[in-house]
Amino acid sequence: MGPRFPLLVAALASCLPPALGCVICDTKVVEALKSLEMDYLPGHLETEHHKNLMKRVNQAVQDFKDLPLDEDSYMGVVDEPTLEKASWSLLKDLKRITDSDVKGELFVKELFWMLHQQKETFARYVALFQKDGMMLQTLIWCSNCQKQVHACRKSMDCGERNVKVHEMEDMILDCELNWHQASQGLTDYSFYRVWRNKSETLLYKGKEPTLIKTMVEPKDAGTYRCQLGTVKSSPATIIRFHVKVLPKRTMEETLSSNSSNRSGMSWGSNMSSTTLQSSPSSSTQSPTVETMLRSLLVGLLIWGFVVLIASIVIL
Repeated sequence: MGPRFPLLVAALASCLPPALGCVICDTKVVEALKSLEMDYLPGHLETEHHKNLMKRVNQAVQDFKDLPLDEDSYMGVVDEPTLEKASWSLLKDLKRITDSDVKGELFVKELFWMLHQQKETFARYVALFQKDGMMLQTLIWCSNCQKQVHACRKSMDCGERNVKVHEMEDMILDCELNWHQASQGLTDYSFYRVWRNKSETLLYKGKEPTLIKTMVEPKDAGTYRCQLGTVKSSPATIIRFHVKVLPKRTMEETLSSNSSNRSGMSWGSNMSSTTLQSSPSSSTQSPTVETMLRSLLVGLLIWGFVVLIASIVIL
């Protein structure tokens, strides 16, 4: 793939007749331009200028594709998400102009200034798409709006990762990148152990993007390589992992942690027992108070009864 893909795209682009621009490949953009001509221009611009204006507008939109061919910024193709973002941006600004109800010469100036700005926006979107890497996906050719599955230029070498893991713990190497699920034509993930003499041993090949090694030992330290294959001859992704196995966690750390836990549990037990001991005390006091109150009430009733009888006798 490598340098041959940009040369192939450039050669094909030069052979195809210049007819369309990428955003015009979106049917929503085509419908919006028709609506502009049929619904907005009447009542906002003199009739004799309609035909010339729409000719200039369509040419300006087609000229979106007239960007310098460069393997780092634009090669005449985009993917569907990029086309959707560029189209949405254009439609949003076009609606803003029509909603403002601007007319005449001011309308024409705003319209073409907006198209100039949107071409720059389109250039930024396609540059981001071009730099995102090499993956197989459905691309839209800006010159004729045809869709085909192509290899988009990407740096397949995705760098290195440093991984640290303690002895007797699990080592996890993750090879998945965020664009993998969106790509087409990908096959299997392969993980290799890379030895000092540069030879490699295949550890795993399959659909899972992660390699898990349980209870690692010092001998597991070293370099690993993962590779995501494609239906083409070149891989889509290569990542190298430099694994360092740290000493097993010390017994002091473990004991300290356990001691801390035991201390907390002991304190909790004492509090609990204190609560349990105080409970009988309060339960024994409660009946005594109740008995005293009952006796006082009976005494008052008797004394009141005696006073009542004495009053009757005196009268």
